[in-house]
Amino acid sequence: MPKGYHHLTYEERCQIEALKKSGLSRGAIAQQLGRDRSTVYREIKRNTGGRGYHHKQAQRMTETHRRAASSVS
Repeated sequence: MPKGYHHLTYEERCQIEALKKSGLSRGAIAQQLGRDRSTVYREIKRNTGGRGYHHKQAQRMTETHRRAASSVS
């Protein structure tokens, strides 16, 4: 993985949800995706709602945060 910060993609969020449902640990999910473990931990913590982690909900929240950040000037 190259140095620096890269946003998770929609496909990676789908994979996180599927792998989490299959019972893999967060560390194993990170290894499977080729991402740092802390990235997966933060993603799951930040985007877990009352019913757990869902990739569509996580993507919506990310898009909302990006729009809000880009409109602040």
